[in-house]
Amino acid sequence: MTINTLISFLGKGKADPQTGYRTATYRFDAGFSRRVAFFGMALTEYLKPDRLVLVGTAGSMWDVFFPPGGDDDATLQLMAAVEAGEVTRDMLELPRRKLEQQLGIPVDCLLIPYARDAAEQAEILHLLASIVQPGESLFLDVTHGFRHLPMLALVAARYLSRVVGVKVEQLYYGALEMTTPDGETPVLTLGGLLQMLDWVDALATYDKDGDYGVFAPLLAADGMDEGQTRLLTRAAYFERTSNPVRARETLNSAFSAVEAHVGALGSLFRDTLTKRISWFRRGKRDDWELSLADAYRERGDYLRAATFMYEAFVTRACNQCSDDPTDFELRKKNYASARAQQPEVAKLEYLRNSLAHGVRPRAEQEARTLDDEGRLHTTLKALRNKLFKP
Repeated sequence: MTINTLISFLGKGKADPQTGYRTATYRFDAGFSRRVAFFGMALTEYLKPDRLVLVGTAGSMWDVFFPPGGDDDATLQLMAAVEAGEVTRDMLELPRRKLEQQLGIPVDCLLIPYARDAAEQAEILHLLASIVQPGESLFLDVTHGFRHLPMLALVAARYLSRVVGVKVEQLYYGALEMTTPDGETPVLTLGGLLQMLDWVDALATYDKDGDYGVFAPLLAADGMDEGQTRLLTRAAYFERTSNPVRARETLNSAFSAVEAHVGALGSLFRDTLTKRISWFRRGKRDDWELSLADAYRERGDYLRAATFMYEAFVTRACNQCSDDPTDFELRKKNYASARAQQPEVAKLEYLRNSLAHGVRPRAEQEARTLDDEGRLHTTLKALRNKLFKP
């Protein structure tokens, strides 16, 4: 059973001794609004989570849950500590118990530093990670925290999902500065920011390994036909298994859908994505293979770079003799002939074999090339320029 947890940040409010903290009427939807001093209470009623986690500093408004003036020594002590910015972990047992009794769900109170530097920011992430479990569904409220904390909350959302394995469902913000003339404060959902980060992550993944299949689920969630997104995944599979012909055939079907996509998030990345997967539109098969070799070399994927460059050389040799480049025996024959004319290709063949099989070449020069990434990159680029002169 999935546990739904609301994490709500407490800010530093100004309390009036007679009236308490300022209240606002938060409008969630047409059928739900609540007037409260602390937005997290209204959000708890709206979401009905399985548990609530309150996060705040030593100066946050931990006393917002009590009437002004207090009615016992412990409450007065808490209020004084809030005013002085000296709340301790032990003092948080009081609001925790009160809220558990009031809400009927488990409540945790987490005391965090002010996030003044990288060390304190990292400590906050560690603290948040310590109170959630893999598989939990999280909802984050960033309404009342210090102005810099929403930025940290966004990082925390990504950190917790990647490191702990939680699912961040939504981010909420009660936009007090957008209060309407009739006195209602709109509630904003900021989950789109998390989806934008998913796209940025996908671009980073693609830049690293060339797998544009990572965009398929994002495009589907953004409204693209799932049949077209499956074609994108399939094309990426064919490319990464060194089958550019099948990759081109499949990508040609999906490309127009990507190019025409107008989804809210996909449109932000559409031009970048289409530019990066447009290799299949270049010339003939040897041009596709050479384009892929260049792209993989720049990513540092040297095995694929060497493989596609080698295949481009063989394909070009077949094309120059008007032979079928898909015929294995003809590829073998034409490679032998082209190798006699351009013996430099032997070095490429040795490097490809060494990279594929994990063994050192016999020639000492090739062995030294594989011992240094910079030298390997330079060697592959030099071979490309020698073997594929304009």
